[in-house]
Amino acid sequence: MRTDIFARLDREPEPPKIETPRMSPHRIALFGGTLAFYLAIVIAVLMSSWLVTLDWKVMLFRPYQQWPGIHAFLDYYVVLGQRGPTAVMVACWLGWRSWRQHTLRPLLTLGASLLLLNVTVGAVKIGLGRLGPHYATQIGSAELFAGGDIFPSGHTANAVVTWGILAYLAATPRARRYLSAMSAIVSLGVGLTTVYLGTHWLSDVVLGWAAGLLILLGLPWVEPLITRAENWIFAAREWLSARGRTVAPEPAPAGTPRPVPACLPAMGDAAQGSAREPAGTGGHQTTVATATGGRPRAHTAPPAHPGHTARSERTPVTPAGSRRPPHTERTPRGGAAPARPVAGG
Repeated sequence: MRTDIFARLDREPEPPKIETPRMSPHRIALFGGTLAFYLAIVIAVLMSSWLVTLDWKVMLFRPYQQWPGIHAFLDYYVVLGQRGPTAVMVACWLGWRSWRQHTLRPLLTLGASLLLLNVTVGAVKIGLGRLGPHYATQIGSAELFAGGDIFPSGHTANAVVTWGILAYLAATPRARRYLSAMSAIVSLGVGLTTVYLGTHWLSDVVLGWAAGLLILLGLPWVEPLITRAENWIFAAREWLSARGRTVAPEPAPAGTPRPVPACLPAMGDAAQGSAREPAGTGGHQTTVATATGGRPRAHTAPPAHPGHTARSERTPVTPAGSRRPPHTERTPRGGAAPARPVAGG
């Protein structure tokens, strides 16, 4: 039985149509405001403004030393922002959604959002090259263009996108509100946890929130590409199914002779050439020919040579006629012998 997602899509009834989010004026306004905020944070760090001073104050405060009791818990909590574990957990849920809703859109949307996140956040990280708090070299410096990859916070941006995609794909407004609140709490907690552990500056976390929110707000622009990708996947699946489908051969009609291998006629000739077979234990000879045209009788004795096949395993070949002329002078065993002519004298 097929257990893949496509088999499930074939068996389940068609679900109700789920409305795809569109780029409304309200969403465009939020996207523009978030983008302006994102650029403002980058400029503030580049200019070593008061935001960089705040970063150093929080770093020198060393929160992990002020509240050491929660350190063990936060070490596990921050995993909710790691891309690998969170992507697996959310992909399992969205895979079940795809199973139930007859569509690959949830999984494709998750893949598209993570791809956009890696490209955008990764490019800024590499371009600015900021060092983290544990690797800072000069107090009060922004630590930019020093070969680091800490700005913006990848944990924070990943938490916003990975958990926020659940709210983006929610089927009802009520579920969207609840999931939006949950994703906001998780991403807020992950960002502050990285500040507590000293792995990120505060400005890294703020920029990570903005980077993740930009991905979620801009996803409706990617929806046409997701739809085309889904159609292409299903079309490729149908093409592969049609190509791999095999047609069973039609059975041959009754009475159709089967082809005989080239090596069998010689074997058949040799079998028909011997007209006698040993019978019984007395060593006498009998004629092996039936009344239907001289077809050799099946013999079940093992072959004389290990490399030869038994006569019963060979394909029978019907000869056109007996190859040995009948012996008219031969009399049956036990009968009276014919009188011989007596020579003269």
